[in-house]
Amino acid sequence: MTDEQRTGTVSAGNPLAPPGARTAADVVTPALVARLTAGVVGSGRTVSHTPFTEEQLAELPESTPADVAAAYARARAAQPAWAALPVRERAAVLLRFHDLVLRHQSGILDLIQLETGKARLHAHEEVQAVCVAARHYGRKAPAYLRPRPHTGVLPVLTKVTELHRPCGVVGQIAPWNYPFELSVGDALPAFVAGNAVVMKPDTETALSALRARELLIEAGLPEDVWQVVIGDGPVVGPAVVENADYVSFTGSTRTGRDVARRAAARLVGCSLELGGKNAMLVLHDADVDKAAAGAVRGCFSSAGQLCISIERLYVHESIAAEFVRRFAARTRALRLGTALAYGADMGSLVSRRQLETVTRHVEEAVAKGATVVAGGRPRPDVGPLFYEPTILDGVEAPMAVSTEETFGPVVSVYRFTDEDEAVRLANDTPYGLNASVWTRDGRRGRAIAARLNAGTVNVNEAYAAAYGSAQSPMGGMGDSGLGRRHGAAGLLKYTEAQTVAQQRIMPLGPAFGMDDERYARLMTGGLRALKALRLR
Repeated sequence: MTDEQRTGTVSAGNPLAPPGARTAADVVTPALVARLTAGVVGSGRTVSHTPFTEEQLAELPESTPADVAAAYARARAAQPAWAALPVRERAAVLLRFHDLVLRHQSGILDLIQLETGKARLHAHEEVQAVCVAARHYGRKAPAYLRPRPHTGVLPVLTKVTELHRPCGVVGQIAPWNYPFELSVGDALPAFVAGNAVVMKPDTETALSALRARELLIEAGLPEDVWQVVIGDGPVVGPAVVENADYVSFTGSTRTGRDVARRAAARLVGCSLELGGKNAMLVLHDADVDKAAAGAVRGCFSSAGQLCISIERLYVHESIAAEFVRRFAARTRALRLGTALAYGADMGSLVSRRQLETVTRHVEEAVAKGATVVAGGRPRPDVGPLFYEPTILDGVEAPMAVSTEETFGPVVSVYRFTDEDEAVRLANDTPYGLNASVWTRDGRRGRAIAARLNAGTVNVNEAYAAAYGSAQSPMGGMGDSGLGRRHGAAGLLKYTEAQTVAQQRIMPLGPAFGMDDERYARLMTGGLRALKALRLR
């Protein structure tokens, strides 16, 4: 430990949060790893590491394509009995899981922090998101899945019911950046719809997903309904996709395209939540201090390793100087730390690869004329993968940071003169995942939001307002993906819609001695009458 870590200060750059007393060895014990991995289908061995030190965290089973096939066999055998349960019984499992997560949140937060390197408050966002999803689908799934009557082709004579049947076994590939929320959070609607799941979490963050599985089994989910496989994406990922009845993927746009091609070749559905280059617009009438505080949340939560975080900041020229001053002051004051406790404002990057990308983007931008307003350097005194929260000014094409997703604690500030220009600049990207608008005029903010090409837009918040509103769909446009999580769409995507139509009294064809011409005249009159009665 350095003198700076002991005192909690540094001579320059972001300050340090107080160090913690507990270590990875205190949390990730051999007994815990053995318990969590007992259900993993894997014939090999691999290891995970903690970003805080890059040291080994756990030894884990490693799966092969044959292991994936075995996991699917187990899931398929267990799925029919699970689907046969009344939906309210399946939903009750989610509600019990909600309570277990809150009860055991301290240990969950430890695992999330150790696997991702994020600050504890940012880890708690995952607990919040999972509980919101569990509560929502625990309460709403019976309504989403209930048989729905529809008007038939001949009202009264044609009785129509819409049913939703589970797809079967869902293949899920979960990312490393939000390993608790983006594993179980996406699996919950699949389970309550009556599916089984075969999941491949990222190897480096598998323990968080496995702890979620353990708690969901304690809540009442049959063990074989949720299978977990672990291994390198290029080895295990294709097998997960190629055995699935539906595919859920969160990750990069490049890999998402490959997943989509593989799913399309088998004619199975898929949902893809991919990358983003998300914009935040600060209008001329915005509360500058609130917008600066919101920008800190939007840009630096989880060290910027969040698909919906802000990487482009557009500020009206009349307030730009004051906004940048306040934003930079808040950014420079963020405390960096590794403690398994509250207190740090930002944690570590997750891997050497992420650190290299962040460093490359910043150094290239500066070499081509951009200015570092805050941050702009690694912090090995805190941990091997730490990088200061960074604000860049003067960024322009062809700097990589201007168009490529950095996925780190880096944001570029731009200025605009009117709202039309701001909308045009925000939409000048192939991505369309999230956006943010700041203004004192809520009506104006919502009007601007409706013009932005993004699946979610937050007014006077960065990302959490839209993402946390689980009754509403969340997903991307353009290169940011296909399909939606949350709301009815986030559950019904895991089902096959089935229409059951019962014809009564009169068939849909000539009857009662009518010839073809009389039947055609009858149907013509009926069609006119149905339109006049405004039937749909």
